[in-house]
Amino acid sequence: MKSANNTKKRSRTDWKRVDALRDEDIDFSDMPELGPDFFARAIIWPRPKKQITLRIDPDVLTFFRKQGRGYQSTINAVLRKYVEARKHRVG
Repeated sequence: MKSANNTKKRSRTDWKRVDALRDEDIDFSDMPELGPDFFARAIIWPRPKKQITLRIDPDVLTFFRKQGRGYQSTINAVLRKYVEARKHRVG
């Protein structure tokens, strides 16, 4: 799969070498195999997320923003865990 030529910086990836690689030449030693356990705990997203406006205390927002890129997804994950915990407690 080659990179599109729509970026400002030129890719330093040697795409000819990547394209020539066979599956058996790829080193997966630093990536554990995902087994049935992983997929049993995976979250299946039923539909696209909805965009809303949410008012959050400034210190809470600052905390999540300091976590870096993807902080909104982290907020969503925290809320999801809360929902799951409440469902288990109630149901």
